[in-house]
Amino acid sequence: MFGVKRPGNQPAAIEPEADGNSGGPARTGGVHTDTDRPSANGGPGGSAGWPPGKRPGRNGGSGRPSRPGNKILLVGTAIVVVAAAGVAYAVTQSGSGKSPTRGGSAPVPVGHIHLTSMTPADGTRNVDGAYPITVNFSAPVAASSPKPVITPQVPGSWSAQGNSLVFTPATPFGPSTRVTVDIPAGIRSATGALLSTPETERFTTSGYSQLALAEMLTDQGYLPMTFSPTYSGAARVSAAMAEFAPASLTAGGVAYDPPRGTFTFDSGYPSMLQSMWNPNQANVLLRGAVMAFESEHNMTVDASLTRQFWRALLQAQQSGEQNQNGYTYAVANKGSPETLTIYHNGHFAMRSLTNTGIPSDPTVNGTFPVYAKYRFTIMSGTNPDGSHYSDPVQWVSYFNGGDAVHYFVRPGYGYPQSLGCVELPYNAAVRAYPYLTYGSLVTVTG
Repeated sequence: MFGVKRPGNQPAAIEPEADGNSGGPARTGGVHTDTDRPSANGGPGGSAGWPPGKRPGRNGGSGRPSRPGNKILLVGTAIVVVAAAGVAYAVTQSGSGKSPTRGGSAPVPVGHIHLTSMTPADGTRNVDGAYPITVNFSAPVAASSPKPVITPQVPGSWSAQGNSLVFTPATPFGPSTRVTVDIPAGIRSATGALLSTPETERFTTSGYSQLALAEMLTDQGYLPMTFSPTYSGAARVSAAMAEFAPASLTAGGVAYDPPRGTFTFDSGYPSMLQSMWNPNQANVLLRGAVMAFESEHNMTVDASLTRQFWRALLQAQQSGEQNQNGYTYAVANKGSPETLTIYHNGHFAMRSLTNTGIPSDPTVNGTFPVYAKYRFTIMSGTNPDGSHYSDPVQWVSYFNGGDAVHYFVRPGYGYPQSLGCVELPYNAAVRAYPYLTYGSLVTVTG
């Protein structure tokens, strides 16, 4: 018998959903202007608004023209609308022929307000989904005005702040999400002027930051290092959040624009592990950490950065959860004799003689995360001579396709005998199995 091998699929490499934009949203927007304005002199013609030959006399004789504007008096009704000098008023009247006054108990002016801008501006991309949405108008807005409708909905609150309505999200919008803000007609100013025409504005959030992924997985113990923010004080991302993001925002703000700082590897691991690390790019350490997190949160272990994953990660960050399995790194060395060495939480854990693949079917060099585990299973395949095998194996941890660390009975260990797997004696396999949890990295070298 030559060995055992079970084909399988590897989880896909982590690919960032989108390039994160560490900056905040754009601060400018499209301006909507109202061009329907009266002339400076209040009349339609002449330098002072009077028709030729109709200038008023000194004593108000027959040559006196009408005053600028029009008066509309509805005799016998309760409401009279008067337009004078380009200003509209609503007047309560009990009789006829009464003109409104500006002083004392003056009537409330009505008219129109208009949208001047929105932040983020219409059409903006790569917006920080944790920051407020500000809708600006041409006049102060009444607190009781109807509020814009946001799609998709997230928890949060609207407030009237001067000329603006401001939405502060309690939970950020998801990454790479198109957000629509429908601004209804009927929004009122403090003096009763109305927005007459509805408006719709749209923007798109950025993807969550790759750096944020690294910081949170480090903070929760899924990577063999610590993260220290650059500002003085606590060295945990959870503490950094309170300083970095507005107090009204949750941990989601860090997912868009995380604190800057320094990653420091734990001592006790081989230098080859550190050489694979880059917090700003997809790499096998991050891939393994994502898989370890998925496993502990009862998710499909496939290294996919789904919305479900991000929600769970942010929730874990807020609640201060920690990796319960610790961090494991294993090295299968194909030198003579062949060995498997395991490190756990920065310390040497165990070493055993092992068997790797024969020259015609060698164990592939590289670093791979454990993606499937079985206490007992049947491995089947084809031997080099074309014969079929179907062998029972125990204490199995798959890391690269059909290659796995497992127990298989051999007359000896320490030299190539398998069809790609890393075979261990029984007692060594029993010891190795609990260390090689989902997401643990196995490096094959030599």
